[in-house]
Amino acid sequence: MTLRSILILWAGGLAVALSACAGQADSPVSVGIGINPQLEAPKTSLFPAVKLAEAKRWAPGQTPTPAAGLKVTAFATGLDHPRWLHVLPNGDVLVAETNAPERPESGQGIIGYFQTEAMKKAGAVTPTANRISLLRDADGDGVAETKTAFLTGLNSPFGMALAGGRLYIANTDAVVSVSYTEGATQGAGAPTQLTDLPAGPLNHHWTKALIASKDGKKLYATVGSNSNIAENGIEKEEGRAAIWEIDVASGEKRLFATGLRNPNGMDWEPTSGALWTAVNERDELGHNLVPDYMTSVKDGGFYGWPWSYFGQTVDTRVKPERPDMVAKAIAPDYALGAHTASLGLTFADGAKLGDQFASGAFIGQHGSWNRDPYSGYKVIFVPFSSGKPMGQPIDVLTGFIDEQKQIAFGRPVGVEIGKDGSLLVADDVGNAVWRVAAAGAKPPVEAATTK
Repeated sequence: MTLRSILILWAGGLAVALSACAGQADSPVSVGIGINPQLEAPKTSLFPAVKLAEAKRWAPGQTPTPAAGLKVTAFATGLDHPRWLHVLPNGDVLVAETNAPERPESGQGIIGYFQTEAMKKAGAVTPTANRISLLRDADGDGVAETKTAFLTGLNSPFGMALAGGRLYIANTDAVVSVSYTEGATQGAGAPTQLTDLPAGPLNHHWTKALIASKDGKKLYATVGSNSNIAENGIEKEEGRAAIWEIDVASGEKRLFATGLRNPNGMDWEPTSGALWTAVNERDELGHNLVPDYMTSVKDGGFYGWPWSYFGQTVDTRVKPERPDMVAKAIAPDYALGAHTASLGLTFADGAKLGDQFASGAFIGQHGSWNRDPYSGYKVIFVPFSSGKPMGQPIDVLTGFIDEQKQIAFGRPVGVEIGKDGSLLVADDVGNAVWRVAAAGAKPPVEAATTK
């Protein structure tokens, strides 16, 4: 028997052991949702819970399940691990077909080997296409008839933003840009670098999201932590667990907000004008800790990671303690449930999905890997009033997972509002972009323009 075979058998046995050690959640995921989530006592064990849904992908004609009053269709299929979306002014849709870069220091040791094997099962370990593709619905029927490679040869691209006639792309290690002309199906020339971003050979959270200010003078880039709770050393976290503000004219940047373990989706709340982000919180404290969240982001704000969570709840695992940092920690605005992997965020500004979904935020929840039973694996809507979240979330798109068979047909990631008012959802395991519209709504009359 080869060493690899022995390791695979050992990893399989360890998976059973990990699940057995952690047991099942004794409270529903809903305890960690809302403005005032219940923060249970931490539950630690020698090994964390590991419960992964095996990626099988959708059968022909199979789709996720929309909420009552909505319908879902495939806007595009046959993509290569689509994770993030950007809708251009003419209605064209850019999709980042991407995955993690080479990370020689990631996944080290026997536990790291097991985690990598588990993520392969979940469909999370595939070669990165390193491509931004353009999807065009030329005849306005709600289906993209054409797909063209807009930019290739990138480095694990993720976030995209249009400002001042240039398209900016957040690679895993830098923000780059190309000139953009409305209707173009390919980027103009090789990308030029605006500024670098924290990366390196570990690069634990490799995705970097991007958004432009309303006046196009600033960009905001997310950079996730290099660990769960700084266990690799706080020096490895320099410039990470943060949102950076970048000056478009000069490329100079500064830390805008810190203590955000793994921020991803960002959007401008239409009533207040405030920047909001969705954040993945830490693991290994139990099935219901710590809730992921969405929050408004204050300039200069510190949100606790790694020393505390949900404001000033101390994580006693982190050494040395930093009571001075805990005292500064801001509690986030709204909890999204523990281990949901809430990645995508877009406000309903311009959405045409009915009154129920007129004011609030859509969240793409990629799904848990260490909660039993599963959490996430759906798109939800959080209602807002006067610029603040209120009440409980509404399921918008479910059916991504068959819990009985522990199969994931897909996993939602980025969410965007299309020019026609539909909701577009990137599904990286299902290799599709889904289009959610009001039931009974006719296909959009206005197609993507090509001027």
